Amino acid sequence: MATARLCVLFVVLSTALAEDFKLKYKPATKPVRLFTKEELKRYDGSKEELPIYMAVKGVVFDVTKGKEFYGKDAPYNTLVGKDSTRAVAKMSLDPADLTSDTTGLTEEQLKSLDSVFEGTYKTKYPIVGYTESRILNKDGSPNQDFKPEDQPHFQIKDEF
Repeated sequence: MATARLCVLFVVLSTALAEDFKLKYKPATKPVRLFTKEELKRYDGSKEELPIYMAVKGVVFDVTKGKEFYGKDAPYNTLVGKDSTRAVAKMSLDPADLTSDTTGLTEEQLKSLDSVFEGTYKTKYPIVGYTESRILNKDGSPNQDFKPEDQPHFQIKDEF
């Protein structure tokens, strides 16, 4: 009987401790890929059969599990189907802020952006790809500073 109690206690403690050692970032369920603005628009929550995607800092997240926040007619639906970096930084739903442009943001807004990006999106939602603006220059040429191996969840087998 004492041995059984010790076994149960061990299992309970192991399970509790395992919670502390969970992955910090949600693993991608599919290989990551490159999204154009037009492709990303398809995943805006308006079609029930498609997942809901949102980009922050050029990283595309599958936010489908947060459908009550990001789905059709939900409070933050305006943020999905595009890169909403500026809106996330400013905690804004203003259509003018629904862009990846961070020009003119304050230091406080940039810190807020990093905090939400790391603490909310990267920990809660799987990464499914990157926006073309993160990988390509404005003229369409490859961004030489982009290093796939430095990106979250990049694995050599992943394809863009």
